[in-house]
Amino acid sequence: MVKERARILVVGGGYVGMYTALRLQQKLKHELKRGAVDITVVTPDPYMTYQPFLPEAAAGSISPRHVVVPLRRVLDRCHIVVGEVTSIDHTKRSATLTTLATEEEGSGWDHISYDELVLAPGSISRTLPIPGLAEYGIGFKTVEEAIGLRNHVIEQMDIASSTRDPAIRDAALTFVFVGGGYAGVEALGELEDMARYATRYYHNVQPEDMRWVLVEASDRILPEVGAEMGRYTVTELRRRNIQVLLGTRLESCAGRVAVLSDGQRLPTRTLVWTAGVKPHPLLASTDLPLTERGRLACTAQLTVDGAEHAWAAGDAAAVPDVTAAELGSLTAPNAQHAVRQAQVLGDNIVHSLRGEPLETYAHSYVGSVASLGLHKGVAQVYGRRLKGYPAWFMHRVYHLSRVPTFNRKARVLAEWTLSGLFKREIVSLGSLEHPRAEFELAAGGKPHHNPSDDSKGSS
Repeated sequence: MVKERARILVVGGGYVGMYTALRLQQKLKHELKRGAVDITVVTPDPYMTYQPFLPEAAAGSISPRHVVVPLRRVLDRCHIVVGEVTSIDHTKRSATLTTLATEEEGSGWDHISYDELVLAPGSISRTLPIPGLAEYGIGFKTVEEAIGLRNHVIEQMDIASSTRDPAIRDAALTFVFVGGGYAGVEALGELEDMARYATRYYHNVQPEDMRWVLVEASDRILPEVGAEMGRYTVTELRRRNIQVLLGTRLESCAGRVAVLSDGQRLPTRTLVWTAGVKPHPLLASTDLPLTERGRLACTAQLTVDGAEHAWAAGDAAAVPDVTAAELGSLTAPNAQHAVRQAQVLGDNIVHSLRGEPLETYAHSYVGSVASLGLHKGVAQVYGRRLKGYPAWFMHRVYHLSRVPTFNRKARVLAEWTLSGLFKREIVSLGSLEHPRAEFELAAGGKPHHNPSDDSKGSS
């Protein structure tokens, strides 16, 4: 039994935030009914995004609403607050946050007190001070960005099909991806596959007219699947006429021209930035200890080192890897560790509340899988290397087993089945991004958004 009434604050609704709250909800069922425990989850979005499915959502293989998990349905015994924590004073057990209500009220911010803190704000895209990146770059970390990129690619094909200017056509059909990790390679593979299929519906756009470029600063891509599979992936992409530039950096994209460190200048209307992530800026606004790289210094029990009643896991936490041979190794900031850490974290909070000894997080990395488009993939699992259709099939099976809730599993499986029976749906819904534009024009007003001003070419 919990000795005292506990107020648990979970900051973040991603992998760690949702799975930790779900674990606490299951383990503290009786305490929640009696009011001995209160769980509050503060998250910018009322849903958790299953990021491994973003490339398939961008390619149209999965509906966007099936890539996200509604938190209010899953965490029905928790209080869900849609807002953003801006600072934390752990010595006073207080967090400052903004919500939609505080914006409407004009109060600016609100405060929430807690007894136990779970910090899981995740990470944000790591950008560099490259000229033009903020104006013309496209991210690939959220479901909104994935669907926006899908709409954008199809719109570029529409532009190329209707223009008579060869310079505009070439720029519209040049797609540059920066970053050779999972996000960049999978997004490029899926979107190239989709665009290649879409050319059958354009009378004057052929697959060979499009130019797909992957820019990677290091000498390899997909380091998670090993050097051999990384080389195979490069060969496979180049076989599909995708230009893979290793040891190359983006130096500028001002004026819609990608300037590379090898001297190439690529006029393009599409530049996708997937060159890594960095800790959430919230961590710098706390009084908790951080590592040199800005992550929370944690113990193997997932407590924040030196701070009582503070817990962390996932991208925001530097968690020791007790299974590694090398002393001082940290667990990789990926979904495989985040989901498992969340379960141990939830259990340890329960142990702490009940005065029981804590568990140590220990998980050996089993491998990685990556999709390169329909029926194409690479994988390294338990030391075994797979490629082509077997790797692609394993990618789908693994992630189907990991996506939360039976509801989502059934819907995703149904969509995959239907997509195998029917043709792809190739349509752009870019107008969804500005749904009031047409009405504002009809009402005699001026729309807040002018399509001609859109840096990414989306209308």
